[in-house]
Amino acid sequence: MSDVQDSIREQVEGNPVILYMKGSPQFPQCGFSMRAAQALAGCGVEFAYVNVLEDEGIRQGIKEYGNWPTIPQLYVSGELLGGCDIIMEMYESGELQQAVQSAAGSESDNA
Repeated sequence: MSDVQDSIREQVEGNPVILYMKGSPQFPQCGFSMRAAQALAGCGVEFAYVNVLEDEGIRQGIKEYGNWPTIPQLYVSGELLGGCDIIMEMYESGELQQAVQSAAGSESDNA
């Protein structure tokens, strides 16, 4: 089990913005994942994603990693922001754009 947690930790820490979702941004497999991916795309920054349907270990492991029971889950700068409802609220208030642009910006400064 720790191998899965290690993989998740590497993914979360290695990507300034990463969305754990069902499907892909191009072909989401659930409405919540679709809305989360669209909100992120609307922020105008690149983001990584993990299709949890391709790996049952990751699908279960991410719920334990973030202590969050549902998918999608958005991590920014290594921190769990939340699921679809929180992502949409933050998008509508402008907070999501600030968070992801700040995270993506700090990454490019280091490159």
